[in-house]
Amino acid sequence: MTISVPQVEKLHEDARRLSRCLSMGSHVELPSLGNQLDEEVKGSLRFSLYYDQLQSRLVVTVLEARGLPVRDFSRSVDPFVRVRLLWARHDNEEEKEEQSSPSLQCLLHEWQSRIVKDSSSPTFGDQFSYSMEEEDVPHTTVRFEVRDFDKFSRHGFLGEVRVSLCDMKITYPLEVLEDLQTPQKDMVGEVLLSLKYLHTLQRLEVGLLKIRALPQQSKKDQVRLYARISVLCNQFKLRHQKSTAKTLCEVTVFNEVMMFTLPDPQIRACCIVVSVYEIHADRKSAKRLVGQVTFGKGKRSEDEHWRLMMRSICQPIAKWHPLLI
Repeated sequence: MTISVPQVEKLHEDARRLSRCLSMGSHVELPSLGNQLDEEVKGSLRFSLYYDQLQSRLVVTVLEARGLPVRDFSRSVDPFVRVRLLWARHDNEEEKEEQSSPSLQCLLHEWQSRIVKDSSSPTFGDQFSYSMEEEDVPHTTVRFEVRDFDKFSRHGFLGEVRVSLCDMKITYPLEVLEDLQTPQKDMVGEVLLSLKYLHTLQRLEVGLLKIRALPQQSKKDQVRLYARISVLCNQFKLRHQKSTAKTLCEVTVFNEVMMFTLPDPQIRACCIVVSVYEIHADRKSAKRLVGQVTFGKGKRSEDEHWRLMMRSICQPIAKWHPLLI
């Protein structure tokens, strides 16, 4: 079959567009999950994407993975794939191109493939679909997380692939093979917290003031948010408290204060984890994690809030924190 010069140029342009879409994402300058990986990222993932214009739905198929690393102690791996759809709002194309800070995402939906036992090159064949208007497709990123199932502990991260659908032509099934990359976190909201530590009473006060998140327009009246604030010391959970549930809007106001009694040695070694969950009023489904904030005595930007609290004298210190997933 003879291919003309215009056809060759079109193929090169499609390849460049696909490469650009695969490299784009919402994880600019956000923390990676590299410290949770046991070793360097290896392997690849094959999947397909298709937008059905007649039924207005996005179809994602997880096909197979190849060359995954095995665990050192068992020489095996039990992989599965978690698929997340993330939506980012951009007012115009110029804003999207010029934006240097991470854009705020909305987690539309997530699925999990079946677990393939003891296979470094598993075949999945799992297909998922999500109803979506065509104008929302360019704002959507598909994130594939390849994980190692662990029955007794936290599932291991093997790597990820993310695809921005901004310029991709998926009105027909498009099959893609991509190498796994180091997983990155996405910013799905912001939390305004206040911290105060009363040294004489050995009491930590955590104020949950506001949560900023992008609600789905079709479901915003049915979704309620609440936060679970946990105190950890040397990776062990000491205690936790939950806020009341509030109806989700772009800025959800809580203005609640939670108190924890912590002796001086514990306050200097502990960290705070704020987990935000959503529940749906229209169905009896389980809670879904929206995102988390973790801070304590460390060197990250979030930990500056902790240092300011420890230097203040009985005064609450408020600061916005990125909500990550």
